[in-house]
Amino acid sequence: MKSVCSLSHSKWECKYHITWIPKYRKKQLFGELRQYLGVVLRDLAKDRESEILEGHLLPDHVHILIAIPPKYSVAQVVGYIKGKSAISIARNYMGRRRNFTGQKFWARGYHVSTVGRDEEVIRAYIQNQEKEDRRLEQLDLFSQVR
Repeated sequence: MKSVCSLSHSKWECKYHITWIPKYRKKQLFGELRQYLGVVLRDLAKDRESEILEGHLLPDHVHILIAIPPKYSVAQVVGYIKGKSAISIARNYMGRRRNFTGQKFWARGYHVSTVGRDEEVIRAYIQNQEKEDRRLEQLDLFSQVR
């Protein structure tokens, strides 16, 4: 994914580090399920126009670095990924044919932190923006005179 993406009226670069665990922190993310989940999580992220940039499935928790467009909230995307992946696991690994209720694969909640540019770079950009605008304005005036 490009560093800066765009929607019809905005440019964005929204990246998040998200972590969540299986219910009761059971060590269920081994072997075949682990390989299967990687593909499922990436496909589900694409359904919400998001992209998993990095991911690691540990035996008792999941770490992902994901880019989410600003038209979706983090809660919407994580809820969708966790919910649909739990249904997929139930169907393919627990022998359930219908959507199941009463059982859950993932624990409630998750941890999220933003991944952004260096604060000092942003501060310098903000402080120098007026000066840069003036410079560009001068260049524009110069090109109009010619």
